This record gives sequence, C-alpha cells and structure tokens, in this order.
Amino acid sequence: MVARPPVRILIEAMSLGDLPSVQAIEQASFTTPWPPHAYRSELESNRLATYLVARAEGAVVAYAGIWMMVDEAHITTFAVDPRWRRQRIGERLLLTLLDIARDRRAREATLEVRLSNLAARRLYEKYGFRPVGIRPRYYSDDNEDALIMTTEALDQPRMADRLARLRGALDAAPAPTGPVDEADPAVESAGGGPEAPGAPRRPRRTRR
Repeated sequence: MVARPPVRILIEAMSLGDLPSVQAIEQASFTTPWPPHAYRSELESNRLATYLVARAEGAVVAYAGIWMMVDEAHITTFAVDPRWRRQRIGERLLLTLLDIARDRRAREATLEVRLSNLAARRLYEKYGFRPVGIRPRYYSDDNEDALIMTTEALDQPRMADRLARLRGALDAAPAPTGPVDEADPAVESAGGGPEAPGAPRRPRRTRR
C-alpha cells in the first residue's frame, strides 16, 4: 500500500460560508445537534463568542468555539469530522482555544463533558483541565450528568510550561494524512477516541 502524503491543517476563524460543513459535522457528532440557524446567530450577534474551523485542503474537518465571560473562557463546542479523528486535529484546535484565552487574559478555561466520555476527559486532563463539579442531568438526549472541568490559572508558569511542552509534541508529531474510509471497520473504534462525539457540550442558555 502506498503511503498517503501528509495534509496541512489550517486553523482560522469560522465564517458564514463554513456553516453547511459545520452543520454536517455537528449532525454526525451529536445526538442533539444545534439547528442550522444557531451558529449563524452566534457568528452574527454573540460578541462574547469566537468560533474556529480546522481546514484540510480547503475543506472544514473540525470546529470549536469559546465564550469569553469576564475573566473566564468557556469552551462551548468541539467536534471533529468522524473521518478525520485520531489524527490530533482536535488537540490542535484545543491548544488554539487555550492560546486565545491566554491572549485575552482569561483567568481560567472551563468546559462540560459527559461523565461517560472517559477518552475526552483524558484529553482535557492532558491539557490541564481538572474536575471541579457536576451538572446533574445536563444532557437533554439522555439526562446524563456533565462533569465540569476547569484549568488552573492560565497565567501560571506551570500551565505555560505544560502548553509549551504539548505544542512541541504536536509540532513533532506526524501530520494528518487524510480521511479514513467510512467503510473501514477501524472507524468504529476511532469514534471512542479523545475527539469523540459528546466532548464538551454547550451551556444550556445557548440552546435554541
């Protein structure tokens, strides 16, 4: 089998033109996806919000969002196209969100994650998040509890050292090589990885 060449990943601001691709990933990733108008409303009217996409060869393969609320950065959404998981694209997005939070002088970053999503929790712990509480019956599809996770102070040297080390590891890691054929049985196991559906979910007040 001929090895596929690496693919360059570009992370940039989400635009209105990205919304059809974002919605397709949303529907493939969450049991209770946002309706199509929700992201448009966020982009056009929510001054607290910043949304990013990751592109591979021009196509949107992942997206994420963050709200800046006074001195707290709240990660509102995070998803990777199922065909592009297990290639550390989600890690690159998460690191970019934390960079934004630090640049905007957020004291900490926080998110919610399903209690059952152990792989996602391990990813967040890797990037300095720690459990601080529970939101009972947070997820409307099955009433599962959400685990609240928060970083230590983003301006502390220990956090800066952690992110610098992780950035170096990402820079040294193999680049993504392209989508995995959905007919490949390996896709099923990839769905349980750190970028799996149901990672952080939006605050209830953002539901439409």
